Amino acid sequence: MSITRIKKRDGRIVDFDPEKITEAIWKAAQSVGGTDRGIAEKISAQVVSVLQVFYKSEEEIPTVEQIQDLVEKILIENGHARTAKAYIIYRQKHADLREQKEEILGMPSDSKFSVNAIKVLEQRYLLKDDGGNVIETPEQMLRRVAHNIAQADEKYEGFDPTESEEKFYNLMLRKDFLPNSPTLMNAGTPVQQLAACFVLPLEDSIPDIFDTVKKTAIIQQTGGGTGFNFSGLRPRGDIVHSTKGISSGPVSFIKIFDTVTSSMKEGGKRRGANMGILNVDHPDILEFIASKENEGEIANFNISVGLTDRLMRAVEDGTDYDLINPRTGETVNKLNARNVLELIVSKSWANGEPGIVFVDRIEKDNPTPKAGRIRATNPCGEQPLLPYEACNLGSINVSNFVKSGEIDWNRLESTINDSIHFLDNAIDMGDYKLPEIREIVIANRKIGLGIMGFADMLFELDIAYDSEKGLQTAEKLMSFIHEHALKASADLGQKKGSFPNFADSVYPKRGFQTMRNATITTIAPTGTLSMIVETTAGIEPLFSLVYTKHVLDGTELLYVNRHFEAALKEMGLYSRELMRQISRSGSIHGMRELPAEIRSVFVTAWDIAPEWHIRMQAAFQKHTDNAVSKTLNFPSNATIEDVKKAFLLAYSLGCKGITVYRDESRKGQVLTQSGGLDYVPENQIQLPLNIETGPEPLQKNRSDKDEPPGKKPEEVIPPPVIGIPSH
Repeated sequence: MSITRIKKRDGRIVDFDPEKITEAIWKAAQSVGGTDRGIAEKISAQVVSVLQVFYKSEEEIPTVEQIQDLVEKILIENGHARTAKAYIIYRQKHADLREQKEEILGMPSDSKFSVNAIKVLEQRYLLKDDGGNVIETPEQMLRRVAHNIAQADEKYEGFDPTESEEKFYNLMLRKDFLPNSPTLMNAGTPVQQLAACFVLPLEDSIPDIFDTVKKTAIIQQTGGGTGFNFSGLRPRGDIVHSTKGISSGPVSFIKIFDTVTSSMKEGGKRRGANMGILNVDHPDILEFIASKENEGEIANFNISVGLTDRLMRAVEDGTDYDLINPRTGETVNKLNARNVLELIVSKSWANGEPGIVFVDRIEKDNPTPKAGRIRATNPCGEQPLLPYEACNLGSINVSNFVKSGEIDWNRLESTINDSIHFLDNAIDMGDYKLPEIREIVIANRKIGLGIMGFADMLFELDIAYDSEKGLQTAEKLMSFIHEHALKASADLGQKKGSFPNFADSVYPKRGFQTMRNATITTIAPTGTLSMIVETTAGIEPLFSLVYTKHVLDGTELLYVNRHFEAALKEMGLYSRELMRQISRSGSIHGMRELPAEIRSVFVTAWDIAPEWHIRMQAAFQKHTDNAVSKTLNFPSNATIEDVKKAFLLAYSLGCKGITVYRDESRKGQVLTQSGGLDYVPENQIQLPLNIETGPEPLQKNRSDKDEPPGKKPEEVIPPPVIGIPSH
């Protein structure tokens, strides 16, 4: 009788997979120079044969430990002592990691998530009892989420919630896809608020403003981020007829919202976040542009200037433009467009704020124009939304879809379909806390499927991020994702019904008969999500091959990229001394002792010219419904003119916004070089219990590869030392 089940260390009975035995033996053999996988397969077959002799009935189920003991014994008996020793070491290493995981969780666990991931999950995502003790493992968290999201299928014919639950669970367990943080935190709990992105309207009255403050607190308490456009508020010094007084202006109210968010940060699972936008034609625009020039002010807001097409034409012509009082609609002043852009650029050069949002371009892509105008985005700028609208985001880990040096398009298509199904179900299962939000969310059913792990994917494909082939890969990948996500949503629309505003949307004019979701794709930053699945964030390049990250308690965390280490080992170049050397610089750009192909592919944010970052953002934007979260980092000696060129290039290439950060322009930075710390292998990195994530990468220019058209070698900017993007 064949063995069909085994008993895990935590007592679970699972299906027996002999291929796992083969893989474990093969890895051990490779570590001591083994080259014949067939031997591993033969040893594995012997193990299975012995098991079948000793475990003859269904009631007799071998344990994982018994199987591993048998593997060691048969390896030694067959004369493979070195492989047996490597297997024992490998087994002990995993036992140590398992012990660390169980210590973090406070319960037995055989989790496939890394120690680092479990620490992030323990801090923010896993359920706890009233005493603060963890009461679920990472796998149980995924089961909680999958079960909850699948329940949406109960009210639709042709859908089986049980099948959907298994599909969703395995989708996340394989680390192919994760939904946004609020879904992981709240699905299946009394909170049940699943969306990450919200935009709230602001009316020009004290009661309305403070009503919005209240709504902001409710949303942030449940893990959502909020965006606002303050352009409708009357300017500073304007008359207030009801009190015969004068207005304090939008910036003063931004500070009130900021204070509320600080309070929510103290009580919530993660830091509250806001986006504040002021359109460039508001009379207080100069005050707004300078509102964050002192570090620490309005700390819970990212701010962006809403630039119009009219303003950009005035910049090109060198002419003045009108400032309009939103209360009266009258022109109250004029400013020179180029001077205003120069001020935005200079402040952004100084400390990364403000960013810019091209508001007309965003509104042009509004899929439901009859439902209202889009005036604001979520905190990181990737999700434009109507007033009161919310959106569920999720990201596919594209680094999981490279097989034998090629993208597995068939498996990716299947994952896209399942991910769209998951995100759409999340809309039905969400508790939006406010009736105004639920009404518009159900009317438009917006979702945002994006990616993470793009830089890791390029490493696996042997493609440089800053190359024409890198851009082509980005376009091909995102075009594929968008095409099949659109098809999946249309299919769901046929089976479950289109979103209620479909008839008045842009889709019928485009030839669609059905569509479940008004928007489908978004590129989010994936800060903690990428840490959980251990891949690179969003579409950002790797910050550094080896780098440290500062967190709130002052701890420095050391990270090493696994693909780089594997490539060095494959070429016989790996050594601990080399890794320590790289840890002191973060980049191999100038290490001529390494082969050119290694230096070309394993580029980091330290090695990439600003133009390539903007071109990469534009490549993804071409095939994204909503917007793309990306930050362009400059070295400390970049000039104001360099930043200005980047802003103009982003506009000309069709981006919906841009945020820049110049190295060393702030005292406190999340990401830094390793500073000479000893090398620690990736699977041994230890994270502290208090995690605060920031956005990802740094960029510098490089001159030894193909440059964007028109790029001259003498324009190359020297490398930065430290950096953090602000959005």
